[in-house]
Amino acid sequence: MSNTTVKNSSPAPDFIDTVAPTASGESVAVRLYGSKGKSGEPSPLVLHFHGGAFVDGDLDSGCTVAGLLATAGARVVSVAYPLSPEHPFPRPLEIGYEMLQWSYKHRTRLAGKGAPMYVAGEEAGANLAAGVCLMARDQRHPPLAGQILLSPMLNPCAGTASLRAANGDATECKWAEGWSKFLGCTYDGIHPYAVPAMAQRLAGLPATLIMVGDEDPMHDEALAYASRLQAAGHLVQQHVFKVAQQWPDALLEPRPPESCPCAGAVLEQLAIFFETSRCRAQA
Repeated sequence: MSNTTVKNSSPAPDFIDTVAPTASGESVAVRLYGSKGKSGEPSPLVLHFHGGAFVDGDLDSGCTVAGLLATAGARVVSVAYPLSPEHPFPRPLEIGYEMLQWSYKHRTRLAGKGAPMYVAGEEAGANLAAGVCLMARDQRHPPLAGQILLSPMLNPCAGTASLRAANGDATECKWAEGWSKFLGCTYDGIHPYAVPAMAQRLAGLPATLIMVGDEDPMHDEALAYASRLQAAGHLVQQHVFKVAQQWPDALLEPRPPESCPCAGAVLEQLAIFFETSRCRAQA
């Protein structure tokens, strides 16, 4: 495995680019942020998926959220998953789950012995994080301490009031278009891994942190999922930001993490979640 250390000559925080192998022999590009905890204390290890409505985005556009996670004390593995329409569902999920297994296998080297494992993502990446979380539950491996979903795309119906308000009179919607390219066939639209909002069984999932803006197009579907998780008996920490201008688009722009709208409040929510979910996982 060859690593390339990249210093902060760009708006992104420092990171290490490397590749991770899959079972089929394919190599997947990943970007590592953060470091092990001090004094032998393990850091939270977070597998992160960038946004881009399933059809766009890359490791660079994912640096804002990945950088916030690292600033909050996590060791972050950000994944360059395959994009649609060339690679529709289930390929991005399959790669995501393999990268989760790879991260867990190397968690001691990456984040310290006993590091708690998380999945996270923004927009379409949050959908993949939620789907991979369901896969890990069904496969009973690896154990997850939590999932972190920022402005998650969870429902392809594109009919919520918050999404209609954001679109106004527009006849086209980039999120609906992204869904159409991600879902390879009609039946994929009811598959829980592709559309977590449609999952009928939510038992066995870890703690969840959901963050969304008050005028966010994903506002309604995010809070609906939070409500369903709470009804299933799970620990759910949710936060609606009142000044989250241009979310989720603002999360997809390469920039210093501290310049992200609500950066301070995001870091506060992450710190609380890492502490409570870690204690819960160890109990």
